[in-house]
Amino acid sequence: MFDNLSLRLSRVVKQLRGEARLTEANISDALREVRLALLEADVALPVVKEFVAHVREKSLGAEVVGSLTPGQAFVGVVHRELAALMGGSAVALDFAVQPPAVVLMAGLQGSGKTTTTAKLAHLLRGQKKKVLVVSADVYRPAAIEQLATLAKQVGVEAFPSRVGEKPVAIANAAVDWARKHYHDVVLVDTAGRLAIDEAMMREIADIHAAVKPVETLFIVDAMQGQDAVNTARAFREALPLTGVVLTKLDGDARGGAALSVRHVTGAPIKFAGVSEKIDGLETFHPERMASRILGMGDVLTLIEDAHKTIDVEEAQKLAKKVKSGKGFDLDDYKAQIAQMRKMGGIAAMLDKLPAELARMAQDTTMSEKKIARIEGIINSMTPAERTKPELLKASRKRRIAAGAGVSVQEVNQLLNQFEQTQKVMKLVAKGGMQKMLRGMKGLLPGLR
Repeated sequence: MFDNLSLRLSRVVKQLRGEARLTEANISDALREVRLALLEADVALPVVKEFVAHVREKSLGAEVVGSLTPGQAFVGVVHRELAALMGGSAVALDFAVQPPAVVLMAGLQGSGKTTTTAKLAHLLRGQKKKVLVVSADVYRPAAIEQLATLAKQVGVEAFPSRVGEKPVAIANAAVDWARKHYHDVVLVDTAGRLAIDEAMMREIADIHAAVKPVETLFIVDAMQGQDAVNTARAFREALPLTGVVLTKLDGDARGGAALSVRHVTGAPIKFAGVSEKIDGLETFHPERMASRILGMGDVLTLIEDAHKTIDVEEAQKLAKKVKSGKGFDLDDYKAQIAQMRKMGGIAAMLDKLPAELARMAQDTTMSEKKIARIEGIINSMTPAERTKPELLKASRKRRIAAGAGVSVQEVNQLLNQFEQTQKVMKLVAKGGMQKMLRGMKGLLPGLR
């Protein structure tokens, strides 16, 4: 989402190279570029003005510390101010109340409220919370049905509601049911509209007054741009918002909403929707997002994703195998691809890498479609061929290519990529860290 903004800001850093210190003149030039970059990213004008003023104040006359160049010092200031603009640090949901804790989901139709409700239920269930979801959207039968289906998918209970019932009565009944059945959290999905109207705001305010939620989350589509700011302002006036959830952060919009909505609502961004999958909701970390915007990547989130998805037992087996000198075979190669897919695929991983490394990898990394072909080719091999690729002579390659529906050339490409990865694994086994780093390209399937 932030590719264009990252590119513009990286140019600003290059312009400051070679300067002895940050001065009024070079800061003014740099801030002009920052202002243009933010406006192009669809950040609200008042937010841009305030942000630029803060960066100017913190940067002016700042001495270069140690080995830092003025460019690096300026990036440090911009990073801190970007993080502050988006909230400073991650803020958790407040469940310090007598159960059940009620969470009210608010936002326009199409912002992703219903899907986000299910994603949040999935996230809380993973935290050992007993969750009840309920739809108070009596104007769209499909929304009620969708939430019930998603609730079943994530393994939480859905309180029944029907068209014709009063939204306030539905919400009250759900909270009462949750109290009697010892639920920890009730997620109330409210009705949305295609645009803000008085009836909608009055209805959601009535629900809020009736169930007294501990959290009122504003769901906003990150692809809305300036419209998101106007919507946020209207909801802030109608409800005491406690947090924001940004959806569709994996889209190709300019990202202005992410930088504007915290400033407009005064409420912290608590979660971000990063994919359409049911587990595609993450805690929002302003400092990490600031790093991604500045092209530094988000390695911490990448590590956390790995911890959540990687099969530790399988990883330990592979480590023992490599250390014992038994080698890294095509079955292991296929298993590594499967683990990578669990983490959201190559695109999701590259998005969290530092910009330079991501661009380098992007130039040579295979698409998800080609990775599926790799799996097809390996599946067309016999167990013996996967263990001993040296058995693969011309006739065997033709058989495998026919079985996988690919050309012999593609089989050869896979074997070349596998050999590169195998070399790196051997270096790891020997403890050659520097050599391993030089051979890093072989770690990603498709890198040549």
